Amino acid sequence: MKENTDATAAPAAVSPESKGRLYRTYVLLLLTAVYTFNFIDRQIIAILSPAIKVDLGLADWQLGVLKGFAFAVLYTTLGIPIARLADRTNRVNIISIALALWSGFTALSGVCQNFVQLALARVGVGIGEAGGSPPAHSLISDYYPKEKRAGALGIYAMGIPVGVAFAYLAGGWITQTFSWRVAFAVVGLPGLILALLLKLTVREPPRGATEAASANTFGEEGGARSFLSEVGVIWRAAKHLLSIPTYRAVVFGTTAISFSAYANGTWVVDFYARSHSDFSLLTVLFALGLISGTAYALGTFLGGYLVDKLGQKSKRMYGYVPAIALLINAPLFLVVLWHPSAVVSLIFQIPVQLTIGFYLGPAFALAQTLAPVSVRALSTAIFFFILNMIALGFGPTTAGVVSSILSGGMGEEQALRWSLTIVSVAGLIGAWYFYLVAKRVPADWEKATGEKVE
Repeated sequence: MKENTDATAAPAAVSPESKGRLYRTYVLLLLTAVYTFNFIDRQIIAILSPAIKVDLGLADWQLGVLKGFAFAVLYTTLGIPIARLADRTNRVNIISIALALWSGFTALSGVCQNFVQLALARVGVGIGEAGGSPPAHSLISDYYPKEKRAGALGIYAMGIPVGVAFAYLAGGWITQTFSWRVAFAVVGLPGLILALLLKLTVREPPRGATEAASANTFGEEGGARSFLSEVGVIWRAAKHLLSIPTYRAVVFGTTAISFSAYANGTWVVDFYARSHSDFSLLTVLFALGLISGTAYALGTFLGGYLVDKLGQKSKRMYGYVPAIALLINAPLFLVVLWHPSAVVSLIFQIPVQLTIGFYLGPAFALAQTLAPVSVRALSTAIFFFILNMIALGFGPTTAGVVSSILSGGMGEEQALRWSLTIVSVAGLIGAWYFYLVAKRVPADWEKATGEKVE
């Protein structure tokens, strides 16, 4: 595979080895901070949902659209062309611009006066976030070799729980103290500063810097291409990736888990506000923030760490570790939803949040390791296109629609509880797919890397 010379041999390019472990760690932590803001700005509307519902007079189906489809519609579709650009040009520039864009639209959400305006602002946030993870995953894979990639991407994925935790803690307190409008501005504006820091301090590494000379490549020539030829490259890459059994299983498994997780994560504040209305909502937000920032973050780290360690002996651990964690998670989450005590429900959130994070590092690592070096950003974008169109687009929206349908017969409290119970079944489907990953990964790993495994 002949790489684009503009992207791989520019004067600014620098090998990870030339900067050493300290710089590599700095880049990883800074990208993790960017991902943290990604999830702060994505999750904040779920924390502010009860206040927005009252202020703007919105129905559950409208809240579901704001939390899901309005954000996901362009986030998913633009991710692929942006990732294609990231596979050929400077990834640091793309992430910096994307961060500034989604942060700006988050801040603007605070001045919206109705459902349509807020929906358009959420679309803007989605457009910006489309340029976040695919190029970041590709960068990390050029700083960390495949045997350390699950751990590195597990650390990167900690941006999810840390971002969610900050959204709970800051969003809840600011809303209670000031208003939901001020909360949008406070969480959005710092991202503009972080975008500048990223641009000024992170340099573009050579593509495939951590791979052997015989690394898996995807046949295409460098140079300018027409629109149709670019579409052809995307189509061939998608066809190639989805022909890999392990890649398919990872994508479908992660999609199933995320369908449930996004639905429950975006409606959890509404759930406690309705089902435990006698319990302080600010206390709930503080507890959820603390649990997300500790248990969820720990689970995300441990999933990647354990797979890196256990995977040295058996690549099947990339599937078994997440599958076992998800099977443990399912009955615990039913306690969260159905126990009459708010305290008990929140206590059970600890093991629920711990186990739900185990799949992230292994899934992200496989999406990179199984992909040809030249289309790694595109690999994550295709992965996220399928995942987010179904999970993020329809998970929160489905929960809202089902809740609206059921509320006429059982009231808003029970309707939402049943709605979240129904969508949580998708997590068990995810566990099954990761079991399939365990069965298929040795052969696919060997084909992708040339490394002899069991």
